[in-house]
Amino acid sequence: MYRHILLPTDGSDLSRKAIKHGIALAKAVGARVTAIVVSTPFQSLVVDPGAVSKALDQYKALAAEQTAKYLDAVRSDAQGAGVTCSVSCVEHDQPYKAIIDIAQEKGCDLIIMASHGLRGVSAILGSETLKVLTHSRVPILVYR
Repeated sequence: MYRHILLPTDGSDLSRKAIKHGIALAKAVGARVTAIVVSTPFQSLVVDPGAVSKALDQYKALAAEQTAKYLDAVRSDAQGAGVTCSVSCVEHDQPYKAIIDIAQEKGCDLIIMASHGLRGVSAILGSETLKVLTHSRVPILVYR
């Protein structure tokens, strides 16, 4: 059935539930998982180079802290379930493309992701999940 499941996460409650479901499925079918967080590059309209540098450093530190927190939680859940887990963090201005690229690069045969993330259900029509559904050749299970 499935051998390698990709679990993208943004740290939202629904994303955490999708991760738990993905880990349970992986355990049931003997698959391994890869968790991924895709952060978007910092963009600024500030003209002062010093301010941009400071803001960029703060953004990178916050993104790294949040990413580590999300991925550590997935790694811990997978370890508790006895599922082999690797983690990855990618910076990309189009997260859906990064998710699809990682799925292909890592040889994943299923992507499990939440129907919507931090922006809420009202953003579903423009969501990364919808974009992955539209463009991916790898099967996708959408957790709602």
